[in-house]
Amino acid sequence: MPSVMLSAVLEEEPDLYEAFPPHVDPSGITILTDSPPGKKAPLKTFEELQPILQQGRKRELKLLIRENSWPINSPIRASLWPALCRQHQHGKSMLDGFYWDMVTQVFGTVELPDKPIMLPPFVEATHCLGYHLTRKGRAVADRVVSVLGYACPDITYSPSLYPITAALLHFMPEEECYHCMASLVASKEKMFITQTKLLNEVTWKTVMQIAKKHAKSAAQHLSRLSGAIGPERIYADWQWWILAALPFPHLVRVLDCFFHEGIKVFYRVALAILILFHKHSTNQNSEWYAEATKNGVDHAVDKFCRNMPASPTKLLRTAFSIRALSSQYISRVFIKTEMTLKSKQVITGSRLVRSRSSDNLPTSQSQVNIQMMSHTLTIRERMSEETCKQMGSHSPGPRALSMGVYPIQAIKSQILDQSELFTLWSWLPVRITMYQPVLLYTTEEHGCSLTTFYVRVEHHEPTLLMIKTCNNEVFGAYCSTRWFERNQKDERGNRQAYFGTGETFLFSLYPERAKYPWVGCSIGADGKGEERVSHASELFMAADSKMITIGGGEGQAIWMDENIRFGKTDRCSTFNNPPLCPSGDFEIRVLEVYGFSGA
Repeated sequence: MPSVMLSAVLEEEPDLYEAFPPHVDPSGITILTDSPPGKKAPLKTFEELQPILQQGRKRELKLLIRENSWPINSPIRASLWPALCRQHQHGKSMLDGFYWDMVTQVFGTVELPDKPIMLPPFVEATHCLGYHLTRKGRAVADRVVSVLGYACPDITYSPSLYPITAALLHFMPEEECYHCMASLVASKEKMFITQTKLLNEVTWKTVMQIAKKHAKSAAQHLSRLSGAIGPERIYADWQWWILAALPFPHLVRVLDCFFHEGIKVFYRVALAILILFHKHSTNQNSEWYAEATKNGVDHAVDKFCRNMPASPTKLLRTAFSIRALSSQYISRVFIKTEMTLKSKQVITGSRLVRSRSSDNLPTSQSQVNIQMMSHTLTIRERMSEETCKQMGSHSPGPRALSMGVYPIQAIKSQILDQSELFTLWSWLPVRITMYQPVLLYTTEEHGCSLTTFYVRVEHHEPTLLMIKTCNNEVFGAYCSTRWFERNQKDERGNRQAYFGTGETFLFSLYPERAKYPWVGCSIGADGKGEERVSHASELFMAADSKMITIGGGEGQAIWMDENIRFGKTDRCSTFNNPPLCPSGDFEIRVLEVYGFSGA
């Protein structure tokens, strides 16, 4: 197999140990060259490519990146990769220091922790590939991915995100890597990284479909060798042929093109791998045919990639010489596959178990858009009649004190005194009063940041929000559902605007003492009043990176901005409440959020 024996060349390139950041261990990196020195035109420098990039000559840049086989230790990637990623950023560029501010908010310090960093749930532990990063480099990758998870709550499943982050870190510092990943994740024009399970499935099915047409012989060969397991299982691993199995120099050259052209590069490379595997395994006496029949074609393809017999240039040439495989065709196949999967989900009746809106959660003009969503909610959950009776009037008298109120004596609130706490506890569901309240977040101790709020609060259910304004008004809400639900998506991959259940309620303790339960609690056993709770009356909770809101329909009962400084309150259809402070607008003096230990 000729590729493994390709010679290493260091001419006119930096020393191997000087070419990479300190968090990379270059001892295991092999430098490949495709042809003897001097046979080809000199490789382009970043200074030569920069004006082409700045002038938006994308096709010319695409061809140059494909043709220039920069070796693994070329200094060009430290400048080229960030520049390529920046061209895909959506919206305003990030301010200097933004990443380190996020790190401080999430971890409390910019120092790397000694203990392992907990990764977001959208990554797959088996595919957290570090390549040639040192132990410190892996910790840096963990931190970048973790901060991305907090900054991009829309991501629910993205196994390729970690490996791409790790690859970027081989050629740039941590902050630059974060900015690159943020640009790729937010890209609107091209897809780079799938962010839901649905789209992840769409990609491998797209590869399978285009292989049947544009690598027909190779696809048929793979299908024959797959036997009883079927080709679907083989294609499901398609991205790991590239990200996990290809030698690192091959992967880096693929990424050169990927950062400019998007995921279609991966599609083409996957087809090129199938074509080359077919070529080397057609003969029944070949090593790869024997491997496939002995250990299975999935293992054979993986091993073939790890011992890739083609050079990086030959692999890319094979990928980009597949005829009639246009971006438009790939997009059509992708969209058709996506729609087919979505329709199957609808037919099989996949349902969400909570009451949520079916619209996207807004990010910019959140207040205006939320009011416009009043007529889109589908009812999914009803409170029990018994619970509704407990919450039936706007201003119930305090429930008879029981053992359940005693845990509040340990609360040291900056907002409520013991009398107000007793009143509030009498309004809680009985089962909740038996749990010990725990202060999760307070602006007095944890600062004024919605990001910190989510970090400390989002996984707790239920939570109790108490607000004291600069005019000394005191009000808040009992929130029945964890705030992490803001990240949930429907079958189309769209964020759910509203979530929560009818157990959510509002309260005011100064200047008025009143409880405002869900209007659905007034439904009688005969169903009278049901017409009052359709649509806008089930908008319980909503949140994004810019705001949180409780109650909707004709207004929001409580709305707070991303700095947890300013807010507004209106009458809303969900709770039929008056504004919770006379002016409607308020400035927050203190916000406290409590959870319940063991709930």
